[in-house]
Amino acid sequence: MMKQATIRAYGPLNDFLPSGRRQADVTVAFAGRTSVKDLLEGIGVPHPEIDLVLRNREPVAFDCAVDDGDRIAAFPRFHAVDITGVTRVRPRPLASVRFVLDGHLGKLARRLRLVGRDAVCPAGAVDAELANLADREGRILLTRDRALLKRRVVTHGAFIRETDAHQQLVEVLQRFGPFEIAPFSRCLRCNTELREVPKSLVELSVPPRTRLQHDRFQRCLGCGRIYWQGSHWKRLACAIDAALSEAGSVSTT
Repeated sequence: MMKQATIRAYGPLNDFLPSGRRQADVTVAFAGRTSVKDLLEGIGVPHPEIDLVLRNREPVAFDCAVDDGDRIAAFPRFHAVDITGVTRVRPRPLASVRFVLDGHLGKLARRLRLVGRDAVCPAGAVDAELANLADREGRILLTRDRALLKRRVVTHGAFIRETDAHQQLVEVLQRFGPFEIAPFSRCLRCNTELREVPKSLVELSVPPRTRLQHDRFQRCLGCGRIYWQGSHWKRLACAIDAALSEAGSVSTT
């Protein structure tokens, strides 16, 4: 016997719905036992994007069973209102703000490293590997793949709306900030932390002109890449300032 439930998505959650279903009640037919999570993801809304679910005006968890005639309301992350004592779906905060990104967000991964955030982007990793890595290491999964975000083991994650890498960084800073940043403290290539090294230890590894013009150098503890404050550094510093300005208040170390 088929049952029916009415779903209403609010705010940015409507981004995941086709135009005819946005900002409106959606009637969904289902059979047998169905959870709130399954019903919401069935219409396209990934569970990590949801911060509060009401079943007949009462807060419920994702595994709550849906009955015939139920009304389900789903809300995105709340920024201005504290709903800690109400929500049943918000996961516990992670120990630190670290990220794992799918292969399509490589430029965003570099920009997150640029501001000092731990951001891994494993080359060639399949969906299951990315989801398990996020779960195992307590990382926030960033992706433009809705199916990846719907995987059960993913508790903290976000669908990146923007397509431009700079705007993607602003989006992440706004969504997961405020948090401390430490620009130029992490390798853009491999994500490992950088350490200052004496010029004498690296001068044979950098171009002659660089040796003459610069005295401060950093080396990646992972891949060994050497960094200095050349013209590229000034360009990247401007990019950081622009992103922080657009994102609003983010603390720096």
